[in-house]
Amino acid sequence: MDIFKYKKLGIFAGGALFGTAGLKLLGSNDAKKVYTHCTAAVLRAKDCVMKVVTTIQENAEDVLAEAKQINEERAAKEAAKRNAGMEEENFCEACEEQEEVPVSGEPAAEGSPA
Repeated sequence: MDIFKYKKLGIFAGGALFGTAGLKLLGSNDAKKVYTHCTAAVLRAKDCVMKVVTTIQENAEDVLAEAKQINEERAAKEAAKRNAGMEEENFCEACEEQEEVPVSGEPAAEGSPA
């Protein structure tokens, strides 16, 4: 059992030593320079990505606006067709009404043709 105690004590001491050395290494001036350069690179990458995202967003807005315009034009054409069909129906009804009215202006007898 004495071997296990020394083994555990050695592992603890090694961990403490590596932890202390790691903190010293991470806090050194060289490490800070590396962190600074890495952070600068990340900021440059972020700027590049944001430019691409902005371009994509602008293109998507353009596509959306054009799609809305196409749908509005299509709806206007369909409404015009419906209105033209209604005018034609109204014109036909007006023709039928004129055919029913006698030429002389007097009402026609019930048995006689118009």
